[in-house]
Amino acid sequence: MAILLFFIGIWYFSLFSQTFFQHRYAAHGSFTMSRFWERFFFLFSYVTQGSSYMSPRAYAIMHRMHHAYTDTEKDPHSPSFSRNIFAMMWRTRNIYVDIVKGRYPVEERFTKGLPEWKSLDRWGNSFLSRALWVLLYVAYFWLFATSFWWFLLLPIVITSGAFHGAVVNWFAHKYGYINFKLKNTSRNLLVVDVLMLGESYHNNHHKHPSSINFGRRWHEIDPVYPIAMLLKWLRIIHYVKPVEVLPHRPA
Repeated sequence: MAILLFFIGIWYFSLFSQTFFQHRYAAHGSFTMSRFWERFFFLFSYVTQGSSYMSPRAYAIMHRMHHAYTDTEKDPHSPSFSRNIFAMMWRTRNIYVDIVKGRYPVEERFTKGLPEWKSLDRWGNSFLSRALWVLLYVAYFWLFATSFWWFLLLPIVITSGAFHGAVVNWFAHKYGYINFKLKNTSRNLLVVDVLMLGESYHNNHHKHPSSINFGRRWHEIDPVYPIAMLLKWLRIIHYVKPVEVLPHRPA
């Protein structure tokens, strides 16, 4: 039970960091926050993502490229140009590392308004940081796993950020349903998305990339949206523009 609770906690906390801070905030600027809260969510992302920590700056650049070049060879993670999901993950990883190290040619339009904390990013992306997190995870599994089979969850824990991205960027460009006819292969993977915290509404997101609410139809629950509304009420974040009122769309 301890391993299962740990796995669920890692899954959702790391996914929340990715979708709330790196995706909706850094990549799309769906809302603003003060420097204090930006640093807070930097640290929150580092702690919750651990060995799979992603630089918000590098993530945002890569994701903006994905929107600009969807389904083309310049797309950092397109199923159309990788043999399988693991090849896509490796290609994405290489592009990410090159962006972090300043080796990847990035267009200026992708670098505007990005959050940055160089020292934290340098540490979070270091081999030592990732190795220490992996050792911590292995120690936890070693102490609390009641069966060898629990260790099958360990690779997902270690690579949680990459795993989340791969699920959406591979499967949501191959399977699911479409709300909006777009010039790309994006689809909505899940009908009710409590597994990926709204990230699987990929077709909706490609239609309205800066919307803070990824859901469009009445059954499309985006669990992050009410959290964002609470944070707005608490004056921790501020919407850049009023959130549009979304009509119900027939199935």
